Amino acid sequence: MSHARSEYEDFKKIAPDVYDVVLALGQLATKAGLDKQLVELVKLRASQINGCAFCVQHHVLLSERIGVPVDKLHLVAVWREAPIFSARERAALAWAEALTLLPEGVSEEVYTDATREFSQTELMYLTSAVASINVWNRFGAAFRWTPASRPVAANAAAS
Repeated sequence: MSHARSEYEDFKKIAPDVYDVVLALGQLATKAGLDKQLVELVKLRASQINGCAFCVQHHVLLSERIGVPVDKLHLVAVWREAPIFSARERAALAWAEALTLLPEGVSEEVYTDATREFSQTELMYLTSAVASINVWNRFGAAFRWTPASRPVAANAAAS
């Protein structure tokens, strides 16, 4: 892929009002009480589907910092085949995929599974998380934001 057309930091400078709104939307789900690890898995999966390298890397690194098991991060792309995911995570990932691949719609099965695992309020906030990451992915993919580098561990830097 060719170089970045613009960078994430440019977005904050060029359109700070848009940045603030998208950032705020993305934070509402966890402020409403949804589990941060679950929300990060959803954001990671949507970013994979949308091909946003910046967002995939951002959510992998953030997920690691908040303790998402590494196996889940490695297997989220194939979550249907991996028994490591709970029923709630599966419902959230299916919901995220349906909303990210919207032309395919949200099937009755996906809706039923989601409403079995989430209250109406939780599902609204989960939807806001999916909506926000899809907005971020549009910016990151359009402008080819450069993914962050993995921070070097202190003991690795010393060797």
